[in-house]
Amino acid sequence: MKTPTTSRSDFISIRDFCFFYGSKQALFDISMEIPERQVTAFIGPSGCGKSTLLRNLNRMNDLVDGIRHTGDIVINGNSIYDPHIEVISLRKRVGMVFQKSNPFPKSIYENVVYPLRVAGQNKKAVLDETVERSLKGAALWNEVKDRLHDSALGLSGGQMQRLCIARAIANRPEILLMDEPCSALDPIATVKVEELIQELKREFTIVIVTHNMQQATRCSDLTAFFYLGKLIEFDETHKIFSNPSNKQTEDYITGRFG
Repeated sequence: MKTPTTSRSDFISIRDFCFFYGSKQALFDISMEIPERQVTAFIGPSGCGKSTLLRNLNRMNDLVDGIRHTGDIVINGNSIYDPHIEVISLRKRVGMVFQKSNPFPKSIYENVVYPLRVAGQNKKAVLDETVERSLKGAALWNEVKDRLHDSALGLSGGQMQRLCIARAIANRPEILLMDEPCSALDPIATVKVEELIQELKREFTIVIVTHNMQQATRCSDLTAFFYLGKLIEFDETHKIFSNPSNKQTEDYITGRFG
């Protein structure tokens, strides 16, 4: 499959990647080049493999019993399956935001600094700077700066999701994975997160799984359409939605199936 022409260098290279849950094959020969500091959306019907592929980019699927893969995923020139790479260090470089916001039952402050504390960082000046930088990065600072030590569980749903984004970027990852980050949010909160994604791509390479095709058109630079574990088409978002090359893609985005 032809890689979309972009002005930036390819940053994530997925090469002939197949993935299995036990005897069930979930991904078939996926090859794609994802560029740096752009937003790439994965779309397709439920069960098509898009979240499975996303979770392989930081090896979250390693937590599942009986999995195996063939092929490779390379980030910035290095295989993520290199035996010398520690999975913990990989996940520092590749942050993740889940479908359902999952703040810890701690203060807003402690939610943001949690990744740093786990890594042994306890200097107050460093933690304070990280909290302010990350909350500003998640467009949440002005809303919570006067109640940093209140419970995160008192935030609204949209604020909780932006707090989880702040936590994900606290370690300054290179890549931010988002698995349907707006599916549980109301339209106003969704707009805030979508605007935030546009700000974040200045600093991070973002890959987002979404069922919402309007969201893909609003947020992403590139779109990949998956069906039954296969990558059907991958191109610039405006082309995918205005002039797709594949009839399956056209049928899906026009609502004829899926």
